[in-house]
Amino acid sequence: MLDLASLKSDGVVSVLGSPFSNSALATIPQVDRDKIPYVSLTPADEQVNPVHPYVFVVPATSATYADRILQYFKAQGYTKVAIAYDGESSYARAGFAGTQAKAAGYGITLVATEQFQTTTTEFSAVLNHVKSSGAQALEVWATGAPSVAITKQYATANLGIPLMFTGAEASSLWLKPTGSASEGDFLASSVAVVGDALPAGAQKQAIAALAGPFATQYGYPPPQFAGDAYSGMQLVAAAIKQSGSTDPAKIQAALQNLTLTTPNGTYHYSTTDHSGLTAAYISIDVVNGGALQATGWAKSQLASIAGG
Repeated sequence: MLDLASLKSDGVVSVLGSPFSNSALATIPQVDRDKIPYVSLTPADEQVNPVHPYVFVVPATSATYADRILQYFKAQGYTKVAIAYDGESSYARAGFAGTQAKAAGYGITLVATEQFQTTTTEFSAVLNHVKSSGAQALEVWATGAPSVAITKQYATANLGIPLMFTGAEASSLWLKPTGSASEGDFLASSVAVVGDALPAGAQKQAIAALAGPFATQYGYPPPQFAGDAYSGMQLVAAAIKQSGSTDPAKIQAALQNLTLTTPNGTYHYSTTDHSGLTAAYISIDVVNGGALQATGWAKSQLASIAGG
């Protein structure tokens, strides 16, 4: 269990947080108590809604991802969508809630809502329900093993509709074990994953500063998790530089007045917004040849953020 009081007494001035929503949410009471800036690498909306003064989120929130996916579905003319989500994950529950709240505004009806557990390995019942629902697309909110399992089983289920994931799958940790089963599947990701799709400008340069050295070191493009961590470190460093201090209170004050372009996008933190990113910095990608490529729709949308 993370002990922020002990870290603070050891001279730690800020913490770059867990990538797991449930762990991050369990940390927030300590952050509120010990008043040390906590820069979270997980998108669960509860971290910033309501605002906790010392908590800042790096990825776009789950609700923001839900909004971007709905924008894409509307552009494709879909009016009936099915959704399956991990009911034990704060991240997935927030994504489902965001989709449920915003769908009608895009003229979309959720014709099937399927909940599963983190330990679920068999998805035939879920896929059968979706198949009989009349859905034009299936949106899945999951992390880890369930996302791999449902991808493989979907590939042989003959649903005949697009399968959409989120940034949790924007990684070789999903692409490699799913192999050919994920070919043609879609997912929403940070722009950091698809920098090549952007026109020249400050945003593309920010992505290249991470992507080039990362690919040289590891032999593959940086996954979403790398973009989150790199951006988080940049945000903390910028706040320390801007405040001219390593005092936690001054770092917090700088963070909530910070504007900064990172591989993930341009953040605009404020006293009322500790998430900082809009849906404009989320791409909709497709798996092509075992790699993620921005869709044509995403490329047209991302042109607006080229300047950072």
